[in-house]
Amino acid sequence: MLSLFGMAMAIGTIWWIPMNVEYILWPIIFIICAYFIAKGCNGKYFFNGFMVSIVNCIWITSAHFIWYAEYMPTHIDMNKNMTGYMADHPRRAMLIVGPLVGIVSGLVLGLFSWIASKIVKKDASAA
Repeated sequence: MLSLFGMAMAIGTIWWIPMNVEYILWPIIFIICAYFIAKGCNGKYFFNGFMVSIVNCIWITSAHFIWYAEYMPTHIDMNKNMTGYMADHPRRAMLIVGPLVGIVSGLVLGLFSWIASKIVKKDASAA
């Protein structure tokens, strides 16, 4: 269910959320997800956080790939840093870079979730 944040961000960043606001929203989303993972899981906090980001990556990469024409005009800065294959095939580059970003995000959310597990009290049903 937490990966629905990823679906919301995928759709939001295509039409409504500008690139400069997106970077503010992700840490907030990670903190919220880490809290719920710590509150609701019995263990494997890092793994659960990591997997939420992997599923987020699938939502986001798919949406950005499908609605490429709508997404890229609001993310022009991404094109400026591309060279070689990435510049020649930016849509395909999304399929390569998206999962890499998902893995890095997964490591961050996994760490946040593990830290939250040390701070947050568990639900009685999760214990």
